[in-house]
Amino acid sequence: MPVDQERSRLPFQKLSRQLTKLATKPAPENVHKFRTYSRRVEALLDELVPEPNRNDRKLLKRLSRLRKKAGRVRDLDVQLASLGSLKIPQDVGRKSQLRHSLAEERAQREKKLAKAFDGETLRELRKRLKRAASHEIPENTEPLALAMRQMSQLGRDHAPLTEKILHQYRIAGKRARYLAELAGKDPEAQRLVDQLKRMQDVIGDWHDWLKLTQKAEELFKGGQDSALLAVLRNVTRAKFRQAVDALTETRAALSGKKPPSMGELPGRRPPAQAASTTAAVA
Repeated sequence: MPVDQERSRLPFQKLSRQLTKLATKPAPENVHKFRTYSRRVEALLDELVPEPNRNDRKLLKRLSRLRKKAGRVRDLDVQLASLGSLKIPQDVGRKSQLRHSLAEERAQREKKLAKAFDGETLRELRKRLKRAASHEIPENTEPLALAMRQMSQLGRDHAPLTEKILHQYRIAGKRARYLAELAGKDPEAQRLVDQLKRMQDVIGDWHDWLKLTQKAEELFKGGQDSALLAVLRNVTRAKFRQAVDALTETRAALSGKKPPSMGELPGRRPPAQAASTTAAVA
């Protein structure tokens, strides 16, 4: 099914509206929506516009920088929420110390983000978004085919599933999903969207816990007897196994094969017991 032209312009319009909300109040929801809409715009311009012009390139460069700043705030929001969900009676002092450290960093990152969204930047972004939204996507463009091509490696790549590769798959899946959504109500596209969304959510959940664990390990260096660190590492290892399962399931769905059992996974690295950052997901 060809691209829904009207649907393809929505990300530009939504992002333009979201700029003011984020500049006014960098709340978690506003930060998240800005990052989502900017990634949609990026995927659309990169994959569906045959010859991006100077305006497009400048827009993408500026959005990339701002999204990274917003991403640092978003990560801290998620880490604070994850830490708050941990119910452990021991190590209350360390948990409180970690929460304070995260909240302090979040406040600093929010100030930098707000400073980046000054009036001049907002005006420039809106102007460039309006110009970029005027692109006409070629009629013969098949967003579902583009999405499937991007994700074809998931069905054949059997490299060891390290934390780096898992995260790369999540990013690739996100872009492919945004493209598939442009196919509108096409049933096959919707199935792919649902499959990729589940994979992203599970891998993303693991990655967020990994980042929280790394922050705790950095703050409490040498805390071998820390109950908090032990719980964080255990949770992260469990989330890693779930992420591997989700990716394996997606690979199988894309290749039309039955997912292998956990013991049959090619190249899967078993959990280690070391206390290093790598051990949290190994």
